[in-house]
Amino acid sequence: MNLLDALPDSWIKASVSKYCDVRLGKMLQNDPSSDRDELKPYLRAINIAKTGLDLAHDFSMWITPAEKDRFRLAKGDILVSEGGDAGRTAVFDSEREYYFQNAINRVWPAATELIVPEFIYYWFTFLKVAGYVEMVCNVATIPHFTAEKVKAAPLALPPLETQRRIAQFLDEKTAQIDGLIDKKRALLERLAEKRQALITRTVTNGLNPSAPMKPTGIDWLGDIPAHWEVLPVKRVAKLESGHAPDKKIDAYWDDCEIPWVSLNDTAILRAADYISDTTYKINELGLANSSARLLPARAVVFTRDATIGESAITTRPMAVSQHIIAWLCDDSRVIPEYLLFAIYGMRGELLRLTNGSTIGTIGMGDVKSIRMALPPIAEQNQIVAAIVKAKDSLDNIVGLANRSIERLIEYRAALVSSAVTGQIEGLR
Repeated sequence: MNLLDALPDSWIKASVSKYCDVRLGKMLQNDPSSDRDELKPYLRAINIAKTGLDLAHDFSMWITPAEKDRFRLAKGDILVSEGGDAGRTAVFDSEREYYFQNAINRVWPAATELIVPEFIYYWFTFLKVAGYVEMVCNVATIPHFTAEKVKAAPLALPPLETQRRIAQFLDEKTAQIDGLIDKKRALLERLAEKRQALITRTVTNGLNPSAPMKPTGIDWLGDIPAHWEVLPVKRVAKLESGHAPDKKIDAYWDDCEIPWVSLNDTAILRAADYISDTTYKINELGLANSSARLLPARAVVFTRDATIGESAITTRPMAVSQHIIAWLCDDSRVIPEYLLFAIYGMRGELLRLTNGSTIGTIGMGDVKSIRMALPPIAEQNQIVAAIVKAKDSLDNIVGLANRSIERLIEYRAALVSSAVTGQIEGLR
């Protein structure tokens, strides 16, 4: 991939190392090596967000006196992530004292009379969106945009005044685009809140605003229609958990065809009401030699570890891992779709039950104690139909907003690429 061929002939074309200094950050130091070391704030890859520098994440490590000048950031430094989302770039624009860890490369012009730092920021943004970073990184495992790869990256430098025009133009245009993206994302947050409130209200209050109500004494349920029941979910659905076949035994993982719901399917469970396929599968031998069992279709599954309460209904027989709860509904008491929406509605209660300082989990005792408001079957069907209709309407708006965000991101990338490669006539 030669990115420099189509650029104006008058521009300087070289590698980054010829005109910029590149330094990888300091190895994380958790403990002082002497009484002269100081605990200082530092940046890591997560601080380089898609929208620029993000100082909301606070990290500290020990810095020796000899390292203070070497690893202290200065305003205007270009930060390029070495790992994480490799090649993501931000400008350090803070007056505060910060250092940088070895998940970040710092790039700064060695010849300030030839380079505008902001232009370098947009140039590295271009290398990322043009696919150069992905090409030179080992994406088979975890990509790393090492200091050596950063130094070897191509660099094109127009005249200084042209760099300033390009940087100013992109500052203005990308700020406008980012503002539009922020508004779209704020809309998505409001829609998600509206969706959650709609479901919670409907599975606790029903569809008839004039129905007589009764108190439940349960905070998240509040008052419910007087003719509804409040029952533990285990009274109307059979609780099932799962297991993982021994991963050290290859025979349990060969020629696998049985869908196996695990935490690897969290994104699927979050995105849809039904799950038809799984990331991993197991075979009959693995199933027979584990505590997992094949569950019938239309089981309501939800995550009990890590991200709590992501749920869906299975569309065919599946097994589940030990991190997943499955409820098999008694069709005479509760339909799977109503139980699914009830689980959506109790999201706040599930989070309250979560324990664990790092990876949250809901204990089986708490799972067995979960209660729900239960209307008659006919009313459950009416509620499900009403929620589906309302959700479909909201989901259509969400889809439009997401597609708009995607187009804006694509336009932003194209604009940066066109500007830094001299394709916009008025900026040359």
